[in-house]
Amino acid sequence: MSGAPAPGLEFSVQDIVAEPYTATPQLTARLRIEDGTDERIHAIVLRCQVRIDPQRRHYGPAEQEALRGLFGERERWADTLRPFQWMQCHTTVQGFTGSTEVDLALPCTYDFDVSGSRYLHALGEGTVPMSLLFSGTVFTKGGAAGSGFGVRQVPWDCEARYQLPVAVWRQVIAFHFPNSGWIRLDHDVLARFADFRERRGLISWDETVTTVLADARARAAADEIGEVVT
Repeated sequence: MSGAPAPGLEFSVQDIVAEPYTATPQLTARLRIEDGTDERIHAIVLRCQVRIDPQRRHYGPAEQEALRGLFGERERWADTLRPFQWMQCHTTVQGFTGSTEVDLALPCTYDFDVSGSRYLHALGEGTVPMSLLFSGTVFTKGGAAGSGFGVRQVPWDCEARYQLPVAVWRQVIAFHFPNSGWIRLDHDVLARFADFRERRGLISWDETVTTVLADARARAAADEIGEVVT
């Protein structure tokens, strides 16, 4: 059994598509794996960290405004625009010699407490610069006699870059949240919203939030008028 790094492994992303029939939002990455040796690989237990690289993209004025909550004012972006983790995922690669292709499930969330969701929601058109960082264990044939098995690690520097179209992410979210979004609220805040809805006789949560926002705008306008009068 050997613990040496596996030589010659290279990864590339052929495509990423939105899955329409999953229980939760999911993208699927089609990976191509190439091995520079002639040995038979019995399996790979593959782990992947998916990272968004925001510094590798240009942002229009509307996007810059929408991203202030994540990265601060535009003049600070030289310091704040840094790669961040979007998700972690894993799969098992079946045996192959030379090269193979495998599907890697990328589970998504529309939770606005997650930086990735906030970032993606703020984008207009174009693409999302991504890096997929791979690790894991490679199982191969054993010694010269062919008995037993060998174990090697996926080299630490194995990665692949991909430009994910923003439209693909919007498509997967639309499959599960058509014309809507999702936010998580504290139980006490949700109870206060429910009480407000009942007292006002409102028929939906959309109407409830819209009414709260309208009341807030009216109070802000009244305060401004009071300040002017004063």
